[in-house]
Amino acid sequence: MPAPITEEQNRLDREALLDAAEKLFYERGIQAVGMDEVRAASGLPLKRIYRFFAAKEDLVVAILKRRDQRWRGNLAAHVDQVPDPHERVLAIFDWLAEWFAQPGFRGCAWINAYGELGSSSEAVLAEVRSHKQAFHDQIAVWVHAAGRPVAEPVFLLAEGAIVTAGISGDPSPARHARAAAALLLGTP
Repeated sequence: MPAPITEEQNRLDREALLDAAEKLFYERGIQAVGMDEVRAASGLPLKRIYRFFAAKEDLVVAILKRRDQRWRGNLAAHVDQVPDPHERVLAIFDWLAEWFAQPGFRGCAWINAYGELGSSSEAVLAEVRSHKQAFHDQIAVWVHAAGRPVAEPVFLLAEGAIVTAGISGDPSPARHARAAAALLLGTP
């Protein structure tokens, strides 16, 4: 009889599964990737994968939740290094420009998931909405600290830059959105 699987092994296997599935889904699309490909990339048997996540939809939601924490955490770490509140808002767009220029950038994982599954999966739709609200709220904190009462214009500039860069494959929308945000803030 094989040895029981430890909690640590479960954690490592779950992370390997999430890593493999996130990479495949982001590169190729959720619906284009079958669970056999996830199995092969993760090195885990399908039976084990389905013990972690009963359905592909559950796996997608887990990936989006984990990505949200990492993505917004990285953004906050970058922005919070900037001491001036106005420059902190503009640093959002500097961080986006770096992200857009990364090899393999394929736009917003949440917008991509929404495009594929948003009309057919309440769970995915809820996670996409949760991420977008959290991103909005994060931007609002920085905008309000800069003395501006309304965050929506900056949020919409960031979202527009993300979508445009994802579709065009060009990182310059971050620079253009940064310039527009500077005008909104009255920053030269």
